[in-house]
Amino acid sequence: MSFSRALRAAPGRLHFAAHSHHLWPDASYDGHLAYWTDAAALADRKWSKVFGEVLPEAGSHITHLLGLPDPGTIAFAPNTHDFIVRLFSCLPTDRPVRVLTTSGEFYSFERQLKRFEESGRVEATRIPVEPYATLPSRLEEAASNGGFDLLFFSQVLFMSGFALPNLHEIIAAVPDEETLIAVDGYHSFMAFPVDFGPSADRAFFMSAGYKYMMSGEGAGFMHCPPGYGARPRLTGWFAAFDVLEEGYGDATVPYSRGGGRFMGATFDAAGLYRFNAVQRWLASESITVETIHQHVLALQERFLDATRGRTDLLIHEDDRMIFAPELDRAHFLTYRTPKAGNIHAQLMAQDVITDYRNDRLRIGFGLYQTPDDVDALVNALTVS
Repeated sequence: MSFSRALRAAPGRLHFAAHSHHLWPDASYDGHLAYWTDAAALADRKWSKVFGEVLPEAGSHITHLLGLPDPGTIAFAPNTHDFIVRLFSCLPTDRPVRVLTTSGEFYSFERQLKRFEESGRVEATRIPVEPYATLPSRLEEAASNGGFDLLFFSQVLFMSGFALPNLHEIIAAVPDEETLIAVDGYHSFMAFPVDFGPSADRAFFMSAGYKYMMSGEGAGFMHCPPGYGARPRLTGWFAAFDVLEEGYGDATVPYSRGGGRFMGATFDAAGLYRFNAVQRWLASESITVETIHQHVLALQERFLDATRGRTDLLIHEDDRMIFAPELDRAHFLTYRTPKAGNIHAQLMAQDVITDYRNDRLRIGFGLYQTPDDVDALVNALTVS
């Protein structure tokens, strides 16, 4: 079985938190061992392989998955927060920077944004996410008004699973050429097909390995459109890796061409080895993102059918936050209830893993689950 190691490690567990910590496929184990082997055999010279082979391969996988034209636009970092602070370091310093975002962004961005607001560094405009039906048009209208230094928004909102259907329209609505635009794709990349090609020359796109990339920690990436954020003030020595041996002297601090300008410093490349190994496995099995998406949708429909009209469950149908079926659906279902924490704890006591945020219980579905797992989940949710 392709996830046999992870499943054997906890045989009694039902893991329905693929949106939070996706279980790792067996191929990732092979990739992890390959990194250790290279580190032992190559020592200092491993960086030549990392930059010469591992990063280019990972970049090629990402550009293929996103419909991007050039693997050279991809930068890598241990996490997306690294990219967020480097993006901010590209913005003006002689006044508070103006940021347009939503009220539903993930903590990596929202916490940093609030801290910048506290310090007077940022003036933020947050578009309320509710009502969800009008969020796409409201965000697009706000973007079209212009006057912002940074537009930052998630393609899929982590607290609800709502997917913005007008990604490229929002990006195209920004009238100011100097505005940086960044899309957080953590809950969309490799969950459902994403074609970022139409916006490749205008917007940044970031994600990481912890969730649907099935590669674990340390495998963050960002597509960096040419001409935007040319010289981040927060910069590590890997941002000039290809000119490192030339030295700086009295010259202006140099930057690598392409996405490399957003690189940081020394990092653990194990996550990228795992990512490449997972991509090779998927290709060998002819498993595409669309294949994964259809598998997950089928599991979700089985779950929804099995819980529809039930009054003997810990969750209630009326609490479900679900959106129009014609939209790209997230790989988790969200239930809004003041009992979210209690329900999570009751499931955890049965070794059924979900998660919750405030009053939202989130149930995630993934490639490693079967219809029998869904039936077992429904049984665990049944009030005895």
